[in-house]
Formats: sequence, structure tokens, C-alpha cells
Amino acid sequence: MQKLWDKTRTTLEMIKWEHSIFALPFALTATLLAARGLPSLRTLLLILLAMVSARSCAMAFNRWADADLDGANPRTKMRAIPAGLLSRQFVLGFTLLAALIFILAAAALNRLTLYLAPVALAVLLGYSYMKRVTRWSHLVLGLALGIAPSAAWIAVRGSLDPRIIVLTAAVMLWVGGFDVLYACQDFEHDRQAGLHSIPQAMGVNAAFWTARLMHATMLGLLVWFGRLFQFHTAGWIGVAAVGLLLGYEHAIVSPRDMRRLNAAFFTMNGVIAMVFLAFVATDLLLWS
Repeated sequence: MQKLWDKTRTTLEMIKWEHSIFALPFALTATLLAARGLPSLRTLLLILLAMVSARSCAMAFNRWADADLDGANPRTKMRAIPAGLLSRQFVLGFTLLAALIFILAAAALNRLTLYLAPVALAVLLGYSYMKRVTRWSHLVLGLALGIAPSAAWIAVRGSLDPRIIVLTAAVMLWVGGFDVLYACQDFEHDRQAGLHSIPQAMGVNAAFWTARLMHATMLGLLVWFGRLFQFHTAGWIGVAAVGLLLGYEHAIVSPRDMRRLNAAFFTMNGVIAMVFLAFVATDLLLWS
């Protein structure tokens, strides 16, 4: 039992399950908007199950696909597979189990979510190989998380409203921008390993400006999104709060000082997602 618990704990650490908070609040935002309030408990639980299993599948597959690269990178060589804590066979098995759970959850929601589940998996798993192909792999990661709001809308309505795609685009640029910043840590390793990234292709200074542009555009998309869904005061406060938090994140990191990059990338991004959900939910509660 102790061995099983240790392996479970290592697996959860490997997939960083707590970082589900990045995309999950945006998916829940779309869920509330699609249902014009709270959906049924069954729908909500299935959306949560699909979200967590899909992300777990993607993270485990990424660790499996990048095991050799992680082992050669000083920053990542202590991850579970290169450190010998988990075998590649075990991680691949976990990936397949998570994918099966995701497909079953999608099938239980409605027909369209089932039909689109393989497409979602293709995006989620395909990201792991994009850095071998293009410097714009950051946007593929952004799309992998950005499809969550659209998927949640489909889960509730059984169809896609073009307006929710604006939130998908906003989340894509939000995640993509911070992945650009995060990749600055691996500038030298990526160059030596022949991997593609914005920092590797354009330099760290240009990467920071690219991330700033992505996040400025993301904020513009949130304004458009608010107009499309006719936000009231609380919703607009949420958009303004996202803008202020993004500004703070960019203020605490720079090309010359990336010591607080983890705080900006992980802690504050979770705050941004939760703040936006809280204010949009309040907007719906007060004016529905």
C-alpha cells in the first residue's frame, strides 16, 4: 500500500494536477454562460471529469514524449521518468487510462462532445511534438487549454456558439504568452537540442515583447467577449482585474531578472483565472 501511495503521489506531482486551475475556471465561466446560471449537477460533474482527465492525459503524454529531453535538461532532469521514479510504460498506461476516462465522460455528455473528443485529444497530445517543428508551439499549448471554454459550451448546449470562440482565442493567447516567457529559462538548452521556441528563434528580449503583445491582445479579446455577452458592472470589473494582474505579472519579471517567473507563471495565472470566473459568476447572479 505504501508503494502504491508513493507511486500515486509521484504521478500527481508529475502531471501537476493542481495546475488544472489554469483552464478550469474559464471552462466553468463558459459553462455558466451557456446554462445562463448553474447547469445540472450531472453535467457539471461530467465537465469537471472530462477537464481533469483530458489535462492529466496531456501532461502524462508530454512527460512520456519528452523523457529523453527532460533528462538532458538541468532544469527538468529530476522529473519522474528521467529520475527513475516512474517507468515510461507506467506513464504511457496512465495516459491511456486518462484518455479513456475523457472519452467516456464526453460520450456521457452528448453526441457532439463524443464526436469532437478525438479532435481535442489530437490537439492535447500533438503539442508535445510541436517544439520539434515550429517556434509557434506556444500557441498550440495555448489552444490546448483554450478549447476548454468552447468544449464546456458544447457540453451544456450540444452546439457551438461563435461568441465563445472569442474566449477560446483569449485563453490561447494568455497561455501562449506565458509559455513564451517560461521557455526563456530553456533558451540555451533548446538551442543545443535543436528545439524550436520564440526565445530560441528571436532572443529573450524579443520573446518578452512577443508575450506582452499576446497578453495585450488577450485583454482586447476579453473586452470584445464582454460586449458580446453584455457584461454588467461585475463582469467589467473582472476584465479590469485581469488587466491589472497581467500588468503586475509583467512588472515582476524581465529579461534581466527571471527569478520570480514561477510566481508569475503559476501562482498569479491561477489567480487571474479564478478572479475572472468569480466576477462573471457574480455578474450572472446579479443581473440574470
